This record gives sequence, C-alpha cells and structure tokens, in this order.
Amino acid sequence: MARNDEFIFALRNANPIDQVMSSYVQLKRTGRNYVCSCPFHSEKTPSCNVFMDTQSFYCFGCGAGGDVITFVMKIENLTFMEAVRELAQRAGMEVPDNNRDQDNGLAQRKQRIYEMNRIAANFYYTCLVKGDNKAGLKYFYDRKLTPQTIKKYGLGFAPDSWYSLSDLLRSKGFSDKEIADAWLGGLSSKSDKAYDMFRNRVMFPIVDLRGNIIGFGGRVLDDSKPKYLNTSATPVFDKGNNLFSMNFAKNSPLKRIILCEGYMDVIAVNQAGFENVVATLGTAITSGQARLISHYADEVIISYDSDAAGQNATRKAIQHFADVGVDTRILRMEGAKDPDEFIKKFGADRFRMLIDGSDDAMLFMLDRCENDIDISSPAGRTKLLNRLAEVLSGIQNPLELEVYTSRTAKKYDFPYDVLKAHVDNLSNKKRLSQNNKEWKNITTQTTLVRDDINPDAVKHKKEARAEETIISYLLRRSGEAASIAQDAPPDIFVTDFNRRVYSALLDKMSSSDNFSISLLADEFSVDEMGKITGMDARERELSITPQVFRDCIAVLRNSRSSNASSDGSISDDDLRNLFNSKKG
Repeated sequence: MARNDEFIFALRNANPIDQVMSSYVQLKRTGRNYVCSCPFHSEKTPSCNVFMDTQSFYCFGCGAGGDVITFVMKIENLTFMEAVRELAQRAGMEVPDNNRDQDNGLAQRKQRIYEMNRIAANFYYTCLVKGDNKAGLKYFYDRKLTPQTIKKYGLGFAPDSWYSLSDLLRSKGFSDKEIADAWLGGLSSKSDKAYDMFRNRVMFPIVDLRGNIIGFGGRVLDDSKPKYLNTSATPVFDKGNNLFSMNFAKNSPLKRIILCEGYMDVIAVNQAGFENVVATLGTAITSGQARLISHYADEVIISYDSDAAGQNATRKAIQHFADVGVDTRILRMEGAKDPDEFIKKFGADRFRMLIDGSDDAMLFMLDRCENDIDISSPAGRTKLLNRLAEVLSGIQNPLELEVYTSRTAKKYDFPYDVLKAHVDNLSNKKRLSQNNKEWKNITTQTTLVRDDINPDAVKHKKEARAEETIISYLLRRSGEAASIAQDAPPDIFVTDFNRRVYSALLDKMSSSDNFSISLLADEFSVDEMGKITGMDARERELSITPQVFRDCIAVLRNSRSSNASSDGSISDDDLRNLFNSKKG
C-alpha cells in the first residue's frame, strides 16, 4: 500500500523542527534560522544549522542533516516508521493504516527483540520474587533495597538453568536464531539450539528513553567470572550510546546528572531520593553517552571509585564532558568506597551535602598533579610545576585561566610570573601544533577524496558539482519541477546517487501538492538524507540563476557526449565566481 504523503506533510507541520531539536540541544537564533552545537559529534564551535524555510538541519562539521523525521531517527537510533510513530505521539496524531504497512525488516526485527526482552524481564522478576531459589532476593535485601525499589527497576533473578528462558521464548513462537539475536541466548555449535545466556545471576533490566527494555546486566552471586555480564550489541542495544537509569533521570527537574560506576550505586542513590543518577554500562563513559547527558543536564557530578582505575576514568570523563559543553564536578567521599556504602553509613542528607560541596573538575585535575611527587624536593617541585602548567594550558577562557593560575601559584608557593610564563609557553606551543596539524590536513588532501555515499563523485567531481547545483535549484522551485525535468532529464546525470536523488525529487514533486524533503526520508538512509540536505545548505549563499542552471546542464551533456570521465574539478570559489558572472 502506498504511503500517505499527506500525513507525512501534516506530521512535519505538527512538529516544527526547531521545537523538536530544542528538546535535545540549545538553539541560538541567527536571523530567521538557528545554530547549535551538533548533537552527533563533539565540537566547541557550533556548526549545525537549522533552516526554518525548509524545516531542515545540516551540520557543516560532520555532514549530518535532513528533516525533523531524519533528526529523530538519528538521535534516537530509530527506523523511519519508529520515528514517525514517535512524532505522531508527540503531536497527538494517529498514524494511518497505510503508513503502518511501511515497516521494513529491521523494524519488525527490533519489535520482536523488544517483546522478547519484555518476556525475559517478567520471567526474571517472577523468578526473583516467587521462585524457589531465594539467593537473588537475599542479595538485594542484604543491599538494603526495598520492595518498591526492586519493582521500580524490575530487578530479577536468572535461575541456574541452561534452558528455562529459552524454552519459554520458544513456546511464545520465537526461534532459536531470534533468541540469539536478542542476546538472551547462545546457539549450541552442535545442535544450533539456543541456551540461556544469563544463569544464576541477579538481573538489571536496561531501559531506553521510550521505556523499551533493550538489554540486561547480570551479576554473579559467588566468585565466578565474569562478575558482570552485559548484553552485547543487538539491533536495539549499543552500550556506548545508552545509560542505566537514564529513563528516570531524564524526568528530573534538575539540570544536573550524578554519574556513578555501577548498577547498585545508581539504585541506592535513586532509592535515597535522587532521581537524577545514571551509570555507564560496563565501560568508561563514551563521547556518545556524554552527548546524551548534555541533552538533559548542564552539569554532571562524577562519582567514581577512588582507585587508580576510577581516577583514570574520571579524567577521561572530564574531557568528554568538556567537549560537549557540560560543566563537571567531582564527588569526593571519605569513609566509604562508593555512594551505596556512603548512603548506608551516613544517610541521604549527608550525601546531599557531599553533592553540594563537590569540587569542580579543574581543581580535581590540579590536585592530582602532586600524586607520587615529593613536592619538598627541588626535582619534585620542578616536576609539579610542569604538570600544573600542562593542566592550566588547557583552559581556553582567559578569566578562568587567570583565576586558576593565581590560586595554584598561591597554593604551591610558586612565583606567579614564573607559573604564568610557563603556562603561556605551553599554550602557544599547543596552538602552533594545532595550526600545523590543520594545515597538514589541508595540504595532504588528495583529489581522490573518498565519498561513501556518492562514490562516482571521486572520478566525476565537476559533473557531481553540477548535479548538486541542479538538485539545489530544483529544491527551491518545486512548482517548476515539470519544466525543469524537460530541460534536465535524469538520464543526463553522471553519478548514480545524484541521479537517484533527482529522480525521487521529481517523482515526489509531481505526485504531491505539498512537497517537503520529509517525503524522501523512507527511501534514503539518515546519512544519505544528510548528503541531500547538505547540497542545498552549501548553495544557500549563492544565487543559482537560470543561466547557471543551463550551464550545469551543458556540463553534464558535454560529459555524456564525450563519453569520457572528467578528472577536472570545480571548486566552491570557481562555482561562486561563475554564479556572480551570471548575475544581472
């Protein structure tokens, strides 16, 4: 059944892109449009643009782009129809039946995994509270968890059995391959029969921001290894882009997130009355997780263990949060090794005081500089000076640099001028090194730049630029699609990707009175949509006149008639000069 394009058009109108994106990023108005730091890569200078006239976005830094549907698909890792349903629910709209039929194989596969995870979570919870083996329940009660907390997090117990869950899932109509696909089971090398992946472990369901159970963490009750077993990558789960308990933390009115190391720390802190607490999933925090936190918080408080591994993880986390513009503070605990133990010993009020008195990240980094150094010896003081200057040279804000340099000089009794000169010297060296690196990247770029989306453009750069200009010309004149198609039929296009885009645009414009780029979102991937949006975004400052349009057609026809590949290139400056020459 054909998709209801009128519904997609109405859906986009009901979800203005600036309103949807502002739920994830901070938009800054620039004239009619907006800019923001891109939520899809780390950057310090905003390069993501939101265009209100076309209801689209494009990042000049990483190439991400598209419409509101594409944005939700990319930021929430959804299929096209999942994003449509998400936006429809947001706008209070009902998805028509002919749109529901558009689910592809991936969407159905993901829905099957969600259902298996739901069944598994209920199975584990039932085994915990009603099963004959009370070891799991004893573990949680020994950790002082209340029945309400156990139910809130859906905690469970995986029995010491090879087939209990697998047999249950098979009885529900799921195949052995599907059970393995969800990472709830492994496949026997001899029989291809699925066996239970989690056995004799207390279970922690991992829930995404929409309430779907996407995976599990399991902890042993003895000394066997591995101590923790987490769901591996599946179509619905990527541990580097999800956080435990973020489904609760996102609802906190505070613009502050407490970051802990493990499941039990999070649950203990949450039970003590702090909803805004999350944990990574068995690894050090990633840039993706930092970006996710930045959507909901302006400040993060890191509460990692005080051992060497915890301190190293803290240092890396500070850098990730700095890259996404989130202020970082460090929780220092004395008398307890983690938040769970601290709350049990001293109570929730003392923990709240600890949070309020947490140190900022720069003080943490500076204080660490004296570790393993005899600061009373000349050699030790020299080493300390070098470490301190290295940390201080990373501060970009001049006022902050002055404050921290002055404080550090006083604390360690260094002459201010000496420390400041050393910091300035390192800052200049870093700046020069960065400039040299950027220049090297520019000068070492070859003409054979890889283009995974439109690989033909490598050999046909001039033709590809002409094609992109024609596509941009068409995007601004959808009402003239028929006449444009007569002058520039798709068969004159040289690169396959641009021809496919151009043909799809002509088809949509001819069949819909309300054309929008959204109508392409189910035919092209999110990366391809970024490429399409980028064609228009890059040409916005140029006036594409009818004469320039005809010149681009001539480029393609000449290429076709000569039946030869063009190794020449046309730069943006050349194209801009061409456009300017045709004005007037």
